[in-house]
Amino acid sequence: MVVKLVSAVIVPSRFAAVQEALRRFGVLGLTVSEVFEQAGCPHSELYRGQRFTVDLSPGVRLDIVAHDGDAADLVRIILRVAGGRVWVTPVDAMVRVRTGQRGVDAL
Repeated sequence: MVVKLVSAVIVPSRFAAVQEALRRFGVLGLTVSEVFEQAGCPHSELYRGQRFTVDLSPGVRLDIVAHDGDAADLVRIILRVAGGRVWVTPVDAMVRVRTGQRGVDAL
């Protein structure tokens, strides 16, 4: 079984465009999470008369399990449409709990 986990953190405003591009490529399922990234340079903002330091910015994390041959294309699509950070991790084992399918069959 040669399966990869493609993960990306993008800005929330680009999520719809990435989702559509992935759908056109043939991605049938992905996991989406709201996350906060640590900003590179903390800055100060004023909110309701109170000054506070902002060092986290909102983001959307995408996780896609795909065949090894599709991983490079998925990375290219995400970077072209949204930028952000993308990383690829090998998947050693996979089980679909509902059906008991294992390996590539669980995709």
